[in-house]
Amino acid sequence: MDKPKQAPQPAPPAQAADWRAVVFKNRGLLLVPVALALVVLGRPSAMSALIGIAIAACGELLRIWAVGYSGATTRADVVTAPQLVTAGPYALMRNPLYVGNALIALGFTIAFSAVPTAQFVWLLVFVVVLLVTVYAAIIPLEEEYLARAFGMRYTEYTTLVPRFIPWKGELAKSKQQGKWNGSVIGSSEITTLALFALMTLAVILKLTVLRDYTVVL
Repeated sequence: MDKPKQAPQPAPPAQAADWRAVVFKNRGLLLVPVALALVVLGRPSAMSALIGIAIAACGELLRIWAVGYSGATTRADVVTAPQLVTAGPYALMRNPLYVGNALIALGFTIAFSAVPTAQFVWLLVFVVVLLVTVYAAIIPLEEEYLARAFGMRYTEYTTLVPRFIPWKGELAKSKQQGKWNGSVIGSSEITTLALFALMTLAVILKLTVLRDYTVVL
């Protein structure tokens, strides 16, 4: 008599003692200093605001595209993935959410700082160092989890799709997995959308009400 088949066991979670797991859990809070530094120290110009907000908007649109595929797990406090998503932006790059975050951060750095100024350079250095530090910790943690959870499927995916820059083109349709679900955007992306709105409002207030801006001739 055949034995009943057992359901596949989930991959073991990342070790709670791993300091990278602490960084992952608090990844949103760690980016708050970026927003505060820009709002307090930034002195935008009308042109820098237009260019910067446009770049940040591209980053937010990329995030919305990605969240529609990856779902609510993007807000989890621990690394988890119910399935290996390889469609949509994930067919072009493995970390579209973090690329989106980088574009948002770069965009608002430009928006709050008239280019070229020494202040813009220092703010940009601060933003880049913080983002690199955070993502250098959590991306390997995520990759280790995905390798344990999905094995050779994930290994093959990493050979076909780059981490950030989509220089290899789109992953073959036959290898893409996942569908876009717009219903998760409201719950999963509300925090980022709210922050985007607040940062945009802060730029507008500095240019109009507070008149704390830089005139670029």
